[in-house]
Amino acid sequence: MSKSTQRLPLLKASISAACLVFSVYVSAADARWISTGGAISEWVVALGGEANLVAVDTTSRHPESLTKLPNVGYQRQLSAEGVLALRPDVLLVTDEAGPPPILRQLRQAGVRIEQFDASPNLEQLGQTVLRLGQLMGRQQEAINQWQRYQAAMQVQQQRVARIQSSRKPARVLLLLSHAGGNSMAAGKNTLANWLIEQAGGVNVSAHEGHKAISQELLTALDPDVIIVADRQLRDNKAISSLLAQQPILANLRAVKQQRVMLLDTSLLVGGLGPRLPQTLAQLSSQFYPTAMQSASRGANP
Repeated sequence: MSKSTQRLPLLKASISAACLVFSVYVSAADARWISTGGAISEWVVALGGEANLVAVDTTSRHPESLTKLPNVGYQRQLSAEGVLALRPDVLLVTDEAGPPPILRQLRQAGVRIEQFDASPNLEQLGQTVLRLGQLMGRQQEAINQWQRYQAAMQVQQQRVARIQSSRKPARVLLLLSHAGGNSMAAGKNTLANWLIEQAGGVNVSAHEGHKAISQELLTALDPDVIIVADRQLRDNKAISSLLAQQPILANLRAVKQQRVMLLDTSLLVGGLGPRLPQTLAQLSSQFYPTAMQSASRGANP
């Protein structure tokens, strides 16, 4: 269990104090916001601030309504001209946003930039949710949502603990970017690795970050479960397409046992979003198909 999950109960006691730290910079009713980073944009919508959004970035794809807004490009390669043309009062970014000279230029032009930590850390996420609620004038809604979120995460942790007390962790491989038949495996110190561990699995990729993976290594790793994350893969037909591109995958136990699942790539950018507890429950169900049902009945909500 990670340190961040162990500290979940402590955040309940600090919610009120945290809300007092942040001040409202603009009127929530009149503010024009641009949000970058998929998870941040999802939280804005979840807290009732979608009407204030005048644009988002390419990683902000959920809910689908966000894709209809003007787009300012990829969060790491923002354009000052594109942002300024939309006359935002506030630009919401994560620490993944950039490049730094563009952010400095925007600040000099008078754009208020609110930056959030995108690391997979639940304690930090609690501060992010409360801060967004304060900026939006929706403090109580942020408190309520964070309390529900904590409760859902605690249920998830209880389920995983019950399962792991009597079973070996599922060996999981998460693959990204299959354009041209090339595969990238998510390794340590990635959000993908954090998701695998929180869902009760162990990442079979020992490298740091995201790296290309050879067919020989794929065969040697032979994971119990394969997670496929790719913007072009949206349904089970895509798995057949992937196998056609990389027939070596058909020899892996995860494919033979039909334990291959798709993951929305927007869940892997911009930090931890509102869909995290649901996503972890789905991953755990794939890691431990039969055990998860009985663990769910035994967990305290």
